[in-house]
Amino acid sequence: MCGIVGYLGARNPKDVILGGLKKLEYRGYDSAGVAILHDGHTKRVRALGKLKALEDKLAHEPFNGHTGIGHTRWATHGVPSEINAHPHQVNGVSIVHNGIIENFQDIRRDLIQSGSTIESQTDSELIAHLISDQVQQTQDLRTAVERVLGKLRGAYAVLATWEQSPDEIVAFKEGPPLVIGHGRDENFVASDVQALIAYTQKFIYLEDQEVAVIKKDSIQIFSETGKPVDRDFVELNWDAEMVEKQGFPYFMLKEIFEQPRTLAVSLELLTNKERQEIITPTEYDDKLKTIFAGATDLRIVACGTSFYAATYGKYLFERLARLPTEVDIASEFRYREPVFNKKTVVMVISQSGETADTLAALRLVRQNGLEVISICNVKNSTIARESSLSIPMNCGPEIGVASTKAFTATLLNLLLFASQVAKVRETLSRAAETELMAALMALPAQVDLVLTHDKYFENAARGFHQFKGFLFMGRGVSYPIALEGALKLKELAYLHAEGYAAGEMKHGPLALIDERMAVVMIAPSDELYEKTVSNLEEARARGAKVIALGTGENTRLRDVSDAYLAIPASHWALNPILATIPIQLLAYHMAHSFGYDVDQPRNLAKSVTVE
Repeated sequence: MCGIVGYLGARNPKDVILGGLKKLEYRGYDSAGVAILHDGHTKRVRALGKLKALEDKLAHEPFNGHTGIGHTRWATHGVPSEINAHPHQVNGVSIVHNGIIENFQDIRRDLIQSGSTIESQTDSELIAHLISDQVQQTQDLRTAVERVLGKLRGAYAVLATWEQSPDEIVAFKEGPPLVIGHGRDENFVASDVQALIAYTQKFIYLEDQEVAVIKKDSIQIFSETGKPVDRDFVELNWDAEMVEKQGFPYFMLKEIFEQPRTLAVSLELLTNKERQEIITPTEYDDKLKTIFAGATDLRIVACGTSFYAATYGKYLFERLARLPTEVDIASEFRYREPVFNKKTVVMVISQSGETADTLAALRLVRQNGLEVISICNVKNSTIARESSLSIPMNCGPEIGVASTKAFTATLLNLLLFASQVAKVRETLSRAAETELMAALMALPAQVDLVLTHDKYFENAARGFHQFKGFLFMGRGVSYPIALEGALKLKELAYLHAEGYAAGEMKHGPLALIDERMAVVMIAPSDELYEKTVSNLEEARARGAKVIALGTGENTRLRDVSDAYLAIPASHWALNPILATIPIQLLAYHMAHSFGYDVDQPRNLAKSVTVE
């Protein structure tokens, strides 16, 4: 999620870097900083908070050099603070880093044992130490970087400068994007072309494990074996829509990659990091207590993707709040003459807030004198206005017809709301809340990490084109994600797909399985993992081609799968959010490979406002 900008040329680096970082604010951040050459040394300025704080600090700072790097940080390792902000500096080496170094604890231990002094809590500072150690030996920044590459494990995009070689920036990556912009006697590098489009339309996209040596008048790229790489420039003649898409070919892909930020927004509003607790906004605190203190049961009503999110919500409200919960499809609920009691609470979910069947269900409930809570993305929509209490998704406009960021925002808001209700009903212990909070704080960074492995999901999609159908399966809270995965494939790639509870395989779906059927098994490490793997083995024994989605480097799942997709280890309630990202990308890449319009699937509309 972090933003990176680097510049070499005749312009004032401060202006270029600040301007570029402003274009990357959409990525989310909590601190920012620059390191720019001045009087033969690198002057570093950092600030906590928004870019305005950094801009104010830089207002009267002179820089007579023409090389600099800048960064907006979203905290992963280490709290948001000035000392943890980038750039990091060690003995004349300055770096900015986007990503996560998975083996940072081992690196940190080794550096401390060798006498290094670590100033920050971050994994990023360790990269500066490693490069500094090597550059003292090699006296060449590129060689030092090449020696460090093999020591890093994880996802990273890094820019490095060295005071003794003031006319170059060395860039390297594994996962997160880096793009080099080419100008006349000046060159740029950034996380996103959006930061550079004001200066150039010629770009080179750096590939994983490549090292780029960037000077104001030259760009050299080397492979992981050190061999020069010839790379043509890509010329972007963007129209207004492409600028709005921020370089992504489709709004849907842009919205998939926005999810770390949209999830972070809800967490910022509904959690207190210092107290490690889930909070209830004051504007509906009293209402929440009034509605749920004496509630006997909950009904959740929704359509399509929102219905699958509601199914996930059922597990949460029953397990966390001990509140009996039923889930209904709105188009069925409104016609089946539902029976209510006066202590039933009803929740409706609609991204648009205008879904015809859901709105009709809401009005039916209100006619029966019951309280209705809604979750909507459009704050002043009809459903939001007519609800007793409306919870915003806070994920911004969603343009793609197939819901992505609104779905994961709904999952997170259901989890936070169920926790709020559990606290009202005194069914969530302080220890359980603290455990959940620790996982919630890591969630945006973990989603970002899953997104950096997009190429693996693309490869998996490429290998499963010719199958007659797909069965998505999971158990417990993974079951609703199996339903959503099947829906996404139907919506986007026009392939037959079904979602099932994995334990139901013997009750019919097993008859479908042969060598022409693909099975997507969602099997994170949780209390149902062993049972889920047993279901996977049943499918595999009958010839199914298997895509398994599991936690971390699970060799057992990898060995029994034709393709294995990994998510980071997390809390049981957050596994579904993390598992959603690979299934979204799987459907996207499958549809894109067929040449379909991913933003506008045939026969579908974004909001179903007529019955």
